[in-house]
Amino acid sequence: MADVNQSPEPQEATFISHLLELRDRLLRAVGAVLLLFLVTAPFANTLYEYLAAPLMSALPEGNTMISTEPHGPFFVPFKFAFAFATAIAMPYLLYQLWAFVAPGLYDSEKRLAIPLLVSSSGLFYLGIVFAYFVVFPLIFKFFTSTAPEGVAVMTDINAYLSFVLKLFFAFGLAFEVPVATVLMVRMGVTTTTSLAAKRPYIIVGAFVVGMLLTPPDLFSQTMLAIPVWILFEVGLYVSKMVKPRVSEDPSDISDDELEAELERAAAEIDDDSSH
Repeated sequence: MADVNQSPEPQEATFISHLLELRDRLLRAVGAVLLLFLVTAPFANTLYEYLAAPLMSALPEGNTMISTEPHGPFFVPFKFAFAFATAIAMPYLLYQLWAFVAPGLYDSEKRLAIPLLVSSSGLFYLGIVFAYFVVFPLIFKFFTSTAPEGVAVMTDINAYLSFVLKLFFAFGLAFEVPVATVLMVRMGVTTTTSLAAKRPYIIVGAFVVGMLLTPPDLFSQTMLAIPVWILFEVGLYVSKMVKPRVSEDPSDISDDELEAELERAAAEIDDDSSH
């Protein structure tokens, strides 16, 4: 009876250790963002000037940006500096997430995880760069040129920040399509043949995603949907070189993976016994 009563203790100890590790990972992630924010905060105004450059160059001569809130000129640049610091820290944040789940992965999955983390970070940044250098000049020039006669285009700095951050997130997320495609094929969720057959539906879905993730105008939605479609084709091409996992049956696990799993299980048993 004593053994039965004490059996939940090792499981509880393991659960607590996982929580403690999660806490440490979160603290490191938050600490990295705060550290980068302290570095970028002194340059908050300069960073915002760079952020506003696409709109400023598209505004008619004599027009400028405004602040409708008394505290806007002070706080809005710091808000962007914090968002900028978070974006810079993104690879480290993803690494902390990977490090937390890595002990439960097979060796083959670990080997796949690193390239996926690198590629997902790179594609996220590429989406932001594409939005800033390609999309912003086009849409702001279009928006300002369609203003009715007698309407002075003077955008509030806080409204502009919210607008561009949404677009940054939308394009950064949309550029992850190749990674998502490769993962689905690798995990056996679908096949390249099936995805190719569903291409018309995916194109329609790209425009639906553009509608959901961008401001409610056809121009922004199209500027997002077309790259999503192109990136899907890239992901489909890369997926053809990825070997899918055809079964989750233990008999299909390689000898190295099975040995690693047995060693991991034995280590957990030893830890439980020591408690």
